[in-house]
Amino acid sequence: MAGYFSQLLFILTLVTGIIWLIDKFVWAPKRKLKIAQAEAENGVKLDEDAQKKLAPQNSVAEFSESVFPVIAFVFVLRSFFYEPFQIPSGSMMPTLLVGDFILVEKFSYGIRNPVANSILVETNKPERGDIAVFKYPKDPNLDYIKRVIGLPGDRIIYRDKHIYIVPACETGQPCDDKFKKIDKKLIERGAFQMGPYPLDHYVEDLTGVEHDILVNNRVPDMVRHYYTQSATSRRDEWIVPEGHYFVMGDNRDNSEDSRYWGFVPEQNLVGEAVFIWMSFEFERDNNDILPQWVPTGIRFNRLGTIKNTREVNNTNE
Repeated sequence: MAGYFSQLLFILTLVTGIIWLIDKFVWAPKRKLKIAQAEAENGVKLDEDAQKKLAPQNSVAEFSESVFPVIAFVFVLRSFFYEPFQIPSGSMMPTLLVGDFILVEKFSYGIRNPVANSILVETNKPERGDIAVFKYPKDPNLDYIKRVIGLPGDRIIYRDKHIYIVPACETGQPCDDKFKKIDKKLIERGAFQMGPYPLDHYVEDLTGVEHDILVNNRVPDMVRHYYTQSATSRRDEWIVPEGHYFVMGDNRDNSEDSRYWGFVPEQNLVGEAVFIWMSFEFERDNNDILPQWVPTGIRFNRLGTIKNTREVNNTNE
């Protein structure tokens, strides 16, 4: 839907802009000439009302003149700076909740063509731990949001609820082919609920970026459904290709991510999630007279910058 809206906004900006330019440089001079001729013939200067009656502006041109600056401003802001998104599912809990409205920084991963999403100007690359919005590789009309786990060249294992990483070799540096187990610290058991299952709350140290995750220790990993890569010998092991990224949801057992469908191409990146500007609660039951999409409250404590890091003093798992 976001892709269709971008295309519609581009078309509206283009159409109203063209009409506004035609009116400014073609139709408006003709109106002024007609008014000047009338004033010269009658020897009097016409007031504003008389001018509008004598040479009225086309209604379509008038509409375009009034809405074009607004539409153009929204188009530029949304295409190159910040775009709002709504969190529709719990795959990024507890970092992002259903009902959170976020701002995505569009220039974080390059200034892009707002229609084709191709890079116009290089800026930065995603870093491990970023919360990235991207076009779903299997359906680019859908926007997904996940955390960047693997960078190009990394070797990733997800086994028994743990991440293991062999970082890509840096140019001119010796390579370490040993997997590093990503540490996680238990905060609270049964802190959240997803369906019939209580979820355990951890803080994971993703090589310097600490962030919250949820794990369902009561169900096994769905290894049989994992994306199979010919370059590795195991189904739960992947090598991230150049120009691609490996992403996962923070709600590890309730997220459809790179484990199941593969890697995110760089050209699919939209931007980095940086700010929660609104957060609604939706806690209506089936007996409520109001529809369930009507909010029951506002979570003011969630508004602000999306924080990845935090200090924890709990015991290791």
